[in-house]
Amino acid sequence: MDLVEFALLLILTGVLAGIVGSLTGLGGAVVALPVLVVAFAVPFPEAAGAGLLTVLATSSTTGAAYLRDRLSDLRIGMFLEIATVPGALIGASATVFLVHAQLSDALLIALGAVLLSLIPGVIVRGRNRPPTLPDRISRRWGLTGAYYDERRQEEVRYAGARTRPALGVAFVAGIVSGMFGIGGGVFKVLAMEHYLGLPMKVSTATSNFMIGVTGAAGASVLLVAGYVNPIIGAPLVLGTVAGALGGSRVLPKLRNRTVRWLFVPVIAVLAVEVILRGLGLA
Repeated sequence: MDLVEFALLLILTGVLAGIVGSLTGLGGAVVALPVLVVAFAVPFPEAAGAGLLTVLATSSTTGAAYLRDRLSDLRIGMFLEIATVPGALIGASATVFLVHAQLSDALLIALGAVLLSLIPGVIVRGRNRPPTLPDRISRRWGLTGAYYDERRQEEVRYAGARTRPALGVAFVAGIVSGMFGIGGGVFKVLAMEHYLGLPMKVSTATSNFMIGVTGAAGASVLLVAGYVNPIIGAPLVLGTVAGALGGSRVLPKLRNRTVRWLFVPVIAVLAVEVILRGLGLA
């Protein structure tokens, strides 16, 4: 495979990663990272570094679009970043250590098991979710908002609740993001929808904003450690930007239930991929 063919395949991988990342709020690394490891035989630390670059590309591209559509909630996103950024720094530092200690395989298997355990809760939460009441922290910091749902043709209002457990999950999301280079959007979306009680579209759009900040923190550690390869990252980012632009145009027109059913299989595929990689079968 020559360099041009390699770059074109990376661009196509990035396009798919950008579409999936923008629609689910997970960041493009859920597609890019396993493809790099399995199809291109890229070492895991370099794949993680490239994965965080796709996360940054997805976030940067979709951020403006979702702000324009009033789907991203910056106040809630920055509130949760209080926990995710320290988590990302810790997670990325742990990756550097684990690569040298050759202990990352067991953690990949554990991550896959955790992701699989989340799927039943995601499905159940989609049914008759009661309205949430803001707690003391939410009222103090004004963690409320509204957006116009094009599909339902009405304005939907929401208010954040259970902020403390949401911060805890956000911290875990930061660790996962920095350690595995996948953005941590799985946990961020769940933290916002399940604990804060936000609509799925708002959770997805706000996650797209948040993963960029978290990804930048984790990528900085991997960059210093020498695990960010521009030959891999540059074409991947180009494709991710194109895919993310397409995905950002589709999300506002989808039902919250549709977004959810896009979200569930992505979690399942991601879980299986990381388990297989941890077992050395992929």
